Amino acid sequence: MRKGQTPLVCLTAYTTPIARLVDRHCDIVLVGDSVGMVLHGLSSTLGVTLDMMITHGQAVRRGLVRSLMVVDLPFGSYEESPEQAFRNAARLMAQTGCAAVKLEGGEKMAETIRFLGARGGPVMAHVGLTPQSVNTFGGYRVQGRGDDAERIRRDAGAVTEAGAFSVVLEKVPEPLAKRITAEIAVPTIGIGASLACDGQILVSDDMLGLFSSFRPKFVKRYAELGDHADAAIAAYAADLRERRFPAAEHLYANETKAGGVT
Repeated sequence: MRKGQTPLVCLTAYTTPIARLVDRHCDIVLVGDSVGMVLHGLSSTLGVTLDMMITHGQAVRRGLVRSLMVVDLPFGSYEESPEQAFRNAARLMAQTGCAAVKLEGGEKMAETIRFLGARGGPVMAHVGLTPQSVNTFGGYRVQGRGDDAERIRRDAGAVTEAGAFSVVLEKVPEPLAKRITAEIAVPTIGIGASLACDGQILVSDDMLGLFSSFRPKFVKRYAELGDHADAAIAAYAADLRERRFPAAEHLYANETKAGGVT
């Protein structure tokens, strides 16, 4: 993975059609456990299961040609022990064809990251705001302010030393993310972090305007597809109620026309 060069372009995907779109432009595609909130209507990522990640990982794999695919290990699938983490990471990799897994946590997860790496399981680490720990943090709060900055620095250093090939920095102060990026040897992937990070990631549905339950400060909307979809569905409903659809061009004749077209 490149560091200090052209920024790595990263987005999430959960379905084959979106995977095909992002694959044209992205270096890394993450099948994130955010799928639970974005597609399944959950209030957090805590209810996401390994089977859900496998199903969505398989769908995304079918849509990718060039991008590196990473899949999240969901809450409860890796924290118990390195052995548990390896069993579930191996299952994810075998059944989805992903190149690596992502797990949340810093110093406490270093042993697990080292264990997976020694057994052929590449790991993308995730420090700062870790959504699976939202209840511990008391909400989706910025992490690493004031004295807490040293904790985030230690976390980033520990997962790097343990063998993580990249580190996601989420919702931390910009100066801290910039400093960590300069200090560690592997690429940092920012989400609400710093322009200085080696790459950036967003949830595709956020940046496309498809997810509106809440909108983090760090999200830039590049489109408002939700509004366009709402207008299209409203137009469809109006056409049906006024009996304008289906029109003649959408229906089939009783006889075959010249050339075999019906």
